[in-house]
Amino acid sequence: MKTTGEANPPITVAIVEDDEEVRRSLINIINREVGMGCVGAFACGEDAVGQVPALQPQILLMDINLPGISGIECVRKLSAAVPGLQIVMLTVYHNTKAVFESLAAGAIGYLLKPVRPDELTQAIRYMRAGGAPMSTKIARQVAQAFKKPAPPEHGDPPELSPRERDVLELLAKGYQSKEIATQLGITYWTVEGYVANIYHKLHVRSRAQAVATYMNK
Repeated sequence: MKTTGEANPPITVAIVEDDEEVRRSLINIINREVGMGCVGAFACGEDAVGQVPALQPQILLMDINLPGISGIECVRKLSAAVPGLQIVMLTVYHNTKAVFESLAAGAIGYLLKPVRPDELTQAIRYMRAGGAPMSTKIARQVAQAFKKPAPPEHGDPPELSPRERDVLELLAKGYQSKEIATQLGITYWTVEGYVANIYHKLHVRSRAQAVATYMNK
């Protein structure tokens, strides 16, 4: 793993991917990139759950279709076991249900295979900067899902204001608070206030949980 000096320690990445060829390719992409390195790679969720907590990576690349426990269940377990772990799904699945289940489990980003090397490394850096990387097709599906009428539910759904809904839609697309402020023509602190209200109303603690909770209502 390359190092870039004490001032800029490398981004540590772990991989969970059952396809050996794809796994090796991901390892090579990460290890060739200056400023990041792979600290562990696993072929199944069970091995990842058992060993990732000790490795304490900053980023986890996760496939959904794994032998044994699913990638989504693996995300759920590792999110609880490794606070602060940032997880991005790498998968051929792009149905809306899988997206929101992944986000609800604790994933932050969602990228479709095959992922270009530059797209992957940019996504990793974006996550470390506080962003939520999402492939264009996935972002479009999320936006379309927001436009669909909510299915009938027993009990009242969370009451979000129109502006809170605007903010939540941009959060779902991976925008950061400063970018949302620019998009909506409001201040950064106003956006933060809306985000706090959204979290409170939906009883969640992260943007991924907020999006997943609201879209599952």
